[in-house]
Amino acid sequence: MQKITMTTPLVEIDGDEMTRILWQIIKDELLVPFVDLKTEYYDLGLEHRDETGDQVTIDAAEATKKYGVAVKCATITPNAARMTEYNLHEMWKSPNGTIRAILDGTVFRAPIVVKGIEPCVKNWKKPITIARHAYGDVYKNAEMTIPGAGRVELVYTPADGSEASSILVHEFKGSGVVQGQHNLDNSIESFAKSCFEYALDTKQDLWFATKDTISKKYDHRFKDIFADLYENEYKEKFEKAGITYFYTLIDDAVARIMKAEGGFIWACKNYDGDVMSDMISSAFGSLAMMTSVLVSPHGYYEYEAAHGTVQRHYYKHLKGEETSTNSVATIFAWTGALRKRGELDQIPELQKFADKLEEATISTIESGKMTKDLALITTLENPTVLNSRDFILAIREKLEELM
Repeated sequence: MQKITMTTPLVEIDGDEMTRILWQIIKDELLVPFVDLKTEYYDLGLEHRDETGDQVTIDAAEATKKYGVAVKCATITPNAARMTEYNLHEMWKSPNGTIRAILDGTVFRAPIVVKGIEPCVKNWKKPITIARHAYGDVYKNAEMTIPGAGRVELVYTPADGSEASSILVHEFKGSGVVQGQHNLDNSIESFAKSCFEYALDTKQDLWFATKDTISKKYDHRFKDIFADLYENEYKEKFEKAGITYFYTLIDDAVARIMKAEGGFIWACKNYDGDVMSDMISSAFGSLAMMTSVLVSPHGYYEYEAAHGTVQRHYYKHLKGEETSTNSVATIFAWTGALRKRGELDQIPELQKFADKLEEATISTIESGKMTKDLALITTLENPTVLNSRDFILAIREKLEELM
């Protein structure tokens, strides 16, 4: 069979531990035999990040800006234990956070729906995609322990030297804690644009939710920026596409979503998105069945699995023990990137290949062949549990049938 030709490379961002092992098997068995794979390779394995002073992470992000589409393996964000384990020079920041900041992107996460892996919420029939605003709020907060009675204020001092203004936070009678949060209009606007564009790209309704009735300045700012952008730039586009934009309070959104059938994008502020994406992934079955794509309003896309590096399985692998690690989300990171590359470069064969690889993956699971994590939750009778490599080989068998 003649391999599918690529014209522009993908930015390939390698990672750590068990997902790095799966990454290579996926390339060898599911991609290279069928596609003349062109990539610009960046090794974000923790050792190489340490060797380069994390410059490789910045280089990978800049390459994504150059080529437009990247596919990323899961990576380690080091803690104190990892500092010792890998003998690191520094406790390097999250690679995802660094790349996200450079690309100015929003993360969209959606479950992969498969027959036999049924959602906990019985009326969920279609994926619910979470769009998380990945800047500010509690993640860039300033906080202080208050030792005793005293006054805490928020103070704004203008850069032009004009008179400062302040507002009372609380008059403390005793000890307590206080926290300050911030956000930026341009970051909220980028988030909103990414959400509206992704909704148009995927032809899905867009929901957005905050608590503006309580947070009349902070959350209301989000609501107003979304509303203004929709009215001025996206209303006609949405009507033409036959999709809707819907705003409601976060608690109302949660109540509605529990009774909805899915098939829409749910845009959330940073903390809400952090929590709700885990709830959605768990309720649909498994974090290993969750796709993730970073979408920039500037037209950059970075695809990856939503889960981590599967450390426990990696240690088993190093001991020579057999693992049964779910590679579905990592496969779908590759298919997402290849499909987008095919779309941008007008290579329909590449788009069709991505579709067929996804079909082969889902068909393999629905035929009863799956990894151990799925076998534990499937409604299919007598599933066949495969190890990490054999599961990928079973997908290749299905893919060859489809090709």
